[in-house]
Parts: sequence; C-alpha cells; structure tokens
Amino acid sequence: MASSVYQVVLSFLTLVGALGIFLYGMKLLSESLQKVAGKRMKHLLESMTSTRLKGLLMGILVTVVIQSSSATTVMVVGFVNAGLLTLVQAVGVIMGANIGTTVTAWIISLFGFQTNIGLMALPLLGLGVPFLFSKRDNLHSIGELILGFSLLFLGLTFLQDSVPDLSQYPHVLETLSQYTQLGIWSVLLFVLFGILLTVVVQSSSATMALTLLMCANGWIDFTMAAAMVLGENVGTTITAVIAASVGNVSARQTALFHLVFNVLGVFWVILLFTPFLHLVDRMALESGIGSPILDPSKAPIALSLFHTSFNVVNTLVMFWFTPQLVALVKRILPQKETEDEEYRLRFIGHDYMPTGELALLSVWKEVGGYARRVHRMFGFVQRMLDPANEKDFEKTYQRILKYENISDRMEVEIGNYLGRLHTSELSDSARQQVNALMKIISDIESVADCCHNAGKILKRKSEANIWFNEYIQRHIDEMMDYVDQAFTVMTQNLENNSEVDLAPAKHCEGQIDRYRNVLKREHLKNVETGVYSYEAGVFYSDLYSQCERMGDYIINVSEDIQEMGLVEKKMPVEETEEEDAGE
Repeated sequence: MASSVYQVVLSFLTLVGALGIFLYGMKLLSESLQKVAGKRMKHLLESMTSTRLKGLLMGILVTVVIQSSSATTVMVVGFVNAGLLTLVQAVGVIMGANIGTTVTAWIISLFGFQTNIGLMALPLLGLGVPFLFSKRDNLHSIGELILGFSLLFLGLTFLQDSVPDLSQYPHVLETLSQYTQLGIWSVLLFVLFGILLTVVVQSSSATMALTLLMCANGWIDFTMAAAMVLGENVGTTITAVIAASVGNVSARQTALFHLVFNVLGVFWVILLFTPFLHLVDRMALESGIGSPILDPSKAPIALSLFHTSFNVVNTLVMFWFTPQLVALVKRILPQKETEDEEYRLRFIGHDYMPTGELALLSVWKEVGGYARRVHRMFGFVQRMLDPANEKDFEKTYQRILKYENISDRMEVEIGNYLGRLHTSELSDSARQQVNALMKIISDIESVADCCHNAGKILKRKSEANIWFNEYIQRHIDEMMDYVDQAFTVMTQNLENNSEVDLAPAKHCEGQIDRYRNVLKREHLKNVETGVYSYEAGVFYSDLYSQCERMGDYIINVSEDIQEMGLVEKKMPVEETEEEDAGE
C-alpha cells in the first residue's frame, strides 16, 4: 500500500516537474524573442493596425513567432494601456492571436508524438550555451531563445514519459468513462475542466499539450478532448485580464473584448458541437489523416485540425461584427471620467510586469503625463497671481496642495516600478533608460516642490495683506512666461525621447537665468527708490528665485534624456575598444 502511494506521488511530481520545464521553456522563448525583436514588434504593431485585416494578420504573425497567444494579448493590452494602440486597433491583433496560437498544437501533434523531439534538446542546448556567455545583449538574448526551444522540447519529452499507463489502473479509466457518457453535460463538464486547467497552468499551450497527451494515451476520446480545447480558449484570456486589472479603462476593455470574443465563439460551437465535430472528422478523412472518431490513434492530429478550424471559423464569423462587439464591451465597461481615474497612474501597473523593454514604453508615457500634470500645477501658481476673487484664490491654493500630494505619490509609485524593473534582466540600453528615468522623475518632483513653495509664498503674501504693484506684477508675469515656455519644451522632449534637440531647452534656461540676474540687480535699487515696499520686495525676490530654480530642474530633464541617447550611441564603440584591448 505504502509503495503504491509512493509511486502515485512520485508520478505526480514527475508530471508537475515536466510541465514546469515546458512552461519555463515557453516563458524563456517568449521573453527572449521580445528582447530580440521587441522594438520591431512595437513599430510593426503601430504601422500594421490601421485596419482590422492588417491587425488580424499582425496578430497571427506575432503569435506564430513568439508561440504564445497570452504573450501577444498581454503585449497588446500593454500597448493600449500605454496609448500606443486604440481598442479598435487592438481587436484585430487579438483575433489573429487566436489563430496564431494553433501552430503550437500542430508542432506538438506532428513532431511530439511521431518523433523523439527530446533528441533535439541537447544539441540545441549545446548550440545556445556559448551565446549565453556573450557580453553583447543581442547575442545573449539569442542564446536564451535557443535555450527556450531546448527546454520546450525537453519538457514535451518528459511530459510524454511521465504520463502513466492507465491500462494498469482500470478503475481510473472506468471513472473517466462515467463522465464521457452524459451527452451535452459531458461536453460542458470537459469545457469547464479545460477552463480551470488553463487558469491554473496559466498557459493554453501547456494545457493543449496535456490534452493531446491525454488523447494520445487513451484517457479521453476525441469528442471530450475537443470540448477541453474549447475551454482552453476561454481560460487563456485570464492572463490578459490579470494584466489589465491594474491598467486603465482602455486596457481593461481590451482584455474584456478578448474574453467576450472567445466566450461567444465557444457558445456557438457548443450549440453546433456534433455537426462541427463531424465536419472536422470529414476534413480529416479527406486530407488523409484518418477519422479520429473511428480510429482514436488519429485523434491528436485531428484535434489540432479542430483547434485551427474553430479559431479560423470563429474569427471569420466575428470579424464582421467587430463594431458591435466593441460597442458591447464599452457598454459593459464604460469610460468614466471620474477624479479617481484622472489622478491614478494610467499606463503602468504593479502586479504584472511585461518584458523590460516593453514595460519602458509605458513608463515613458507615464512620466510624460507626470510632467504635464506638474505643468498644470504651475498654471495654478500663475492663476494665484491674479485671482478672480478671494474664494478663487483659496480654491486655487488648495488645488496646488492637492497636486503636490499627487506629485509625491506619483514619484514614489513610478520609482518603485522602475526599481522592480531594474531587478529584471535588461539590455544595457534599457538599463540606461531606467537610470535616466529615475533622475527625470526626481527632477520633475523637484519642479513640483518649487511650484508648491511659490504657492506658499503667495499664500503668506495674501495673509500679510501685501499687494504687488503693476511693476512687480509685470516682471513676475514675464518671468513665469519664460518658465512656461521651458515647461513646453521639456514635455516635448519627453514625448520625443529618442530624438532630443537640446538647443531650445538651453535657450529657455538662458532666458530664465538672464532675467533673474536682471531682476536681482534692480531689486535693491527699487527698494531704495521706493518703486515697491521692502515687504513686497521680499515676496517678490522669493518668487522669482523659485522660478529660476524651476528652470534648473526643467533643463536637467532634457539633459538626462540627451545623455541617455549619447551613452546608447557610444556603447557599441566602447565594446569594440574593450574587445580590441582584450585581443
């Protein structure tokens, strides 16, 4: 008895371990491909989603390359969250991802059961290991890519070997058979099982591999395996839902579209389940595969045919109803222009982190929004100089205090996200971006502090019943106009972070410094000659000094961006020099 329990536990742990190797290989394969081609995928997605058909083809291509529909949809959710794609552009890619993911099933069914693909694992590992020791990011990522394929093949081999022979356990087969003879309830039960298994495993590809193995070893027949495949199509949406749960409304709508699209597809196939199975059976017969219903040994390949047929037909059917589906999603999850939505981080989350290079796209968007928010805060300072009335003055001051708290929170949350990103594997250029962004958010927060200080100066001036005359008002307005121009240049540089022209930023900084020097030289003389009172002069000098400090922090942001670009351009030269010195 103890021996049999030991064998069952050992078999279970072996199966889990084999599945773990398969999943890690899939993860490594997907992440390394994103590192190698992440930027190219970004540009392709942006340029090839102008129509739904282009988006559909793009989704197929990307998913075939990275072999994970979950990775594609999470990537799309991230791009929508970052404002790089709209919901309408994203839906075509999601449809294409459902078709692209069927390639995995074909690879497993054609090669995994007819050839010993484990024999390919070690040669691939031998090919990839030298690349892993390369100091060059692209070569290291290629090594990880080859290692991912190797582990994928090794995991599949172990999965095959770890599946127990149920002929030795007739009671298990008898139990399973009880749940396959309940008609439509059996279909629904195995659909639910496919959903739960995919949610637990977090990979439709791994669940598909298990389904094919169960079918190949006679655990379940073709009909129940097909029902499981339908469930896996719903279960695979959970990854994108998790990724979008911490995103903005557009990201959540994208994930919901994926869920609705797959659920509706499964719904209509269940209604036509028997006719659809017979159609696939006839296709298998006419293509020379053989009938999976009459010959269970043909079930694995026929199951891949079913998987592809379902996703292709579902996409062709749903493609024409995309506007209606988008409208339905927006009705279920409407865009609420609430204050909470406005003041939360829009583009980055904290529970799910995509590959570093892709996550940086969202961070740049978030930092750009942070800068625009602080620019708006500076506008409140300008408004306090000439309020409509005392009530308006106090309301504007309270908004400055609120924005200061928001600024502090945003700096901490973006900084924490960047810190977590820094611990992941990044290329040298990506790590340089993280370092630059750390300095940039610190400088933006310092600008917000200056705005806060300026607001407090104006508040104290009001409480002391000190008024600025026309001379002070005119010169402070001019100084703030220079700062406002510097803000505009800074936000433009953040938006175009890959190509920064520092000349306009330096021009604005020069204007601010020169004007501060003029005001400083004239200040004592103006007090002595009675142009304005000494008390008014104190608040006046404090105010233009804060403006000059803002200018210093604002120019720092543009310089950090340019420095990042210069270091990135120098890297290949420095590496070459080091290699030459080593030789």
